[in-house]
Amino acid sequence: MATKDGRNTRPLRSNYEIGSSFWAVRRAQWRAMGLTDEDMEKPKIAVINTSSELAICFNHLDHVAAVVKQAIRDAGGLPFEVRTAAPSDFIHSAGNAGKYILPSRDLITNDIEVQVEGAQLDGMVCLASCDKTAPGQLMAAARLNIPTIFAICGYQGSGHMGEEHVDIEEVFLGAGHHAMGAITLDRLKEMSEKAITSSGVCSGMGTANSMHTVCEALGMTLPGHAPVRAAGGGMLDNAAEAGKRIVDMVWEDLRPRQILTEAAFENAVRSVFAVSGSINTIKHLQAVATEADTDIDVYGMYERLMDSSPVLVAVRPNGDSSIEEFDDGGGARAILKNLGALTRTEAMTVAGKTLGETLDGWQPPTDTVKTAEAPLSDKPAIVLVRGNLAPDTGIIKLGLRYDRKLKVTGPAVCFDNPIDAIEGLKAGKVTAGDVLVLRGLGVRGGPGMGMASRVVFAIEGAGLGEDVAVVTDGQLSGLVNKGLVVGEVTPEAHGGGPLGLVRDGDQITIDVLARRVDVDMDDAEMETRRSALPPVGHSGQRGWLSIYEGEVEPLSRGAVLIPPRG
Repeated sequence: MATKDGRNTRPLRSNYEIGSSFWAVRRAQWRAMGLTDEDMEKPKIAVINTSSELAICFNHLDHVAAVVKQAIRDAGGLPFEVRTAAPSDFIHSAGNAGKYILPSRDLITNDIEVQVEGAQLDGMVCLASCDKTAPGQLMAAARLNIPTIFAICGYQGSGHMGEEHVDIEEVFLGAGHHAMGAITLDRLKEMSEKAITSSGVCSGMGTANSMHTVCEALGMTLPGHAPVRAAGGGMLDNAAEAGKRIVDMVWEDLRPRQILTEAAFENAVRSVFAVSGSINTIKHLQAVATEADTDIDVYGMYERLMDSSPVLVAVRPNGDSSIEEFDDGGGARAILKNLGALTRTEAMTVAGKTLGETLDGWQPPTDTVKTAEAPLSDKPAIVLVRGNLAPDTGIIKLGLRYDRKLKVTGPAVCFDNPIDAIEGLKAGKVTAGDVLVLRGLGVRGGPGMGMASRVVFAIEGAGLGEDVAVVTDGQLSGLVNKGLVVGEVTPEAHGGGPLGLVRDGDQITIDVLARRVDVDMDDAEMETRRSALPPVGHSGQRGWLSIYEGEVEPLSRGAVLIPPRG
């Protein structure tokens, strides 16, 4: 192989045959943009940017993109900024009852495919920020399988009301309390004015920071990059380092499917348990595994590893540690180091080294992250349950809360949408000891998987958080950590799933330690009720949600929009 600037070179797919029509028309456009023939021979790198003025999660990304692009140029590459959809749960869940949120992940994936694959670019730097951007970008990396690295774009600063800490999670919870008359409008307004002090993603251990941790545990970021303050210089230094590294990755032809192995997914799952992370990571990781064309069963991996995966850090709202303390204590890198023998150190990383090589000789700077030998808890922070109400699976986020009632039995009170559930709460239709069933929010039934969190927070606001359990086929905010809630029940109610057969008064039992969620109904009665259901028809949605409804796969495949293999 010839060398160029000290690197091994190889043919690049972006360099078209000179004199061909593709070469000629692209050259005409790019020369008009000021590029030279020498530029056009360089590795062509997509900088995937979800910049948007709609949300604080994204409004700083143009600056990050500029830093990454300059680093790519300095390293001998040619950057092209590529924009995608930019969904924020707290902004985009207002429309269509929050049903755009999960489908936006797959829209990002397909945005990237169209622009990067269509243009035959050589590599990608993904600017990972809010909840759906990192999983959507990981899915695209797995699907396209071209050299890809993630630049973590940071968490926002949070504030105080006097001596009281307040962040976006408290505002979300506070809205539920206000809906039930538990706090005043003036207090809710003050909370919303003090909660966020900089750009970046939610400051708690929600889906965004969980997925940033996952990116590093998977080996898709450089060591020590997650999490990071959005308002600090460290984020920009990391972004420049990622921009420099991607050029070498292209010459080395280091691709995502060399990194996204079973060992990498196991490290990611262990890290989610260790940080008591978001339950949304399960379906996102399954989607990445599916897009990578692997047979990895992420749901099965969570079940297999949960009882041997300790909790090493408790970032708000799971505990008293701040995200800044986790960051300063080594973040994801400290988790992977302190898991010790539980970490699969043979996994490859974007650094071009194994995880073991990147951890060798490094020690966490503080004791914020505990060790596997002396953890905060040796009980699973997330529990997967099954039973006749959730034959495939249901998910419970427990965090460190094992001092509460872990087995409940109560009569079902059923609602088919969040608005009716909240109105039912206000009207006193839900009382202590009940099990609230919220259904019709699954990926097909939504369509798009509706958000159940506001109902959970309204129950908390009504003073029933410890006395009313919830079973739902909807999704929950990554920040939620209230009450006994079984989320993402599959099969979903739509199409005859058991949750859709439950009637008011049916007795439901949730048994965390037995890993069960059951309704007191025999198989014959279930079939009788199922046969009486009307035929499943189209929801009547138009546009993107209609496409999603027709193409989405079950949660067991990550709710991706590709047909099954085989």
